[in-house]
Amino acid sequence: MPERKFEEILKDLKNKVYHPLYFLQGEEPYYIDAISDYVEKHLLNDMEKEFNQTILYGREADAMTIVSTARRFPMMSNYQVVIIKEAQDVKWFGSKEKEEEKTKDKVKEKEDPMMLYLQNPTTTTILLFCYKYKTIDNRTKKGKLIKDKAQFLETKKLYDNQLPAWIKNYLKERKIKADDHAVEMLAEYLGNDLSKINNEVGKMLINLKDKSVITVSDIREHIGVSKDYNVFELQNALAERNILKANRIVNYFEANSKNNPIQLIVGSLFAYFNKILIYHFTTDKSSASLASAMGISPFFVKDYERTARNYPVWKLEQIIGWLREYDLKSKGVGSTDQVPTGELLREMVFKIIH
Repeated sequence: MPERKFEEILKDLKNKVYHPLYFLQGEEPYYIDAISDYVEKHLLNDMEKEFNQTILYGREADAMTIVSTARRFPMMSNYQVVIIKEAQDVKWFGSKEKEEEKTKDKVKEKEDPMMLYLQNPTTTTILLFCYKYKTIDNRTKKGKLIKDKAQFLETKKLYDNQLPAWIKNYLKERKIKADDHAVEMLAEYLGNDLSKINNEVGKMLINLKDKSVITVSDIREHIGVSKDYNVFELQNALAERNILKANRIVNYFEANSKNNPIQLIVGSLFAYFNKILIYHFTTDKSSASLASAMGISPFFVKDYERTARNYPVWKLEQIIGWLREYDLKSKGVGSTDQVPTGELLREMVFKIIH
């Protein structure tokens, strides 16, 4: 069975097109949780759930428990729902038996209750596996059988340059608009953890109630980004080579290190200066071409053009090297002394500007 897309599976579920087996795996848990939550909340009504919905957790469930639960017939309902959360912890999936070996191991495989169930799942059961942060080995017979029989989804982390478009679409689905600065701020401040974005933006929308357009001010107020002291203002200070402003921001970060971890700041600066390098190496300097190459809105091209004038390629190559160096130092790699993160930031900013 071909791999499905998140939107396809969710659309089928909303249209009441159900399948007996779902296997959701991968490093991005947001999509897995979204489908699992929908199945848990909407496939059965409250009365049906009491008798026909079972949630098991991987560490507590073995193959026999899962299969015996899945083979039950529904009571006063067309379906029963069985959700295996944290399925990556089910011992059956972690089995190290060599499936290539014949004789004794082949007999075991034939008698394996889970393998037998996967070959012939109960049509009145909707069995959903949430296999997070990992992927099952598709070269094994287990993996091949799951991919062949299940509605199969593999999730991947978004790249940083994909985040703004994802956030815009996320807001659009909720009939909310946001200007480009607001979207960029959300992407930079919250990172590519989609579950975190969903939680933080969800709380903000509750506070904003019926407001249909999100601004930078809304984000500052409801998500906690300081107006004058944030990574965007640091980028602006560095772009202008304004050492006084940059040091003020570094001092604020040092005093509020819990909310401004150095690793997040270094990561943001790495992405920022990497885009400046891309600017220099992009032959076609039209706004559309540069925006596409750098993965940004055309609205921001002039800002990057200004920075590129202050930072030639040789300097940017130095900066990228320093950012990697200070990222490692912040994690205690290659340094015998415990240097305060504020000092590391201050030293790094000085090198970038000078």
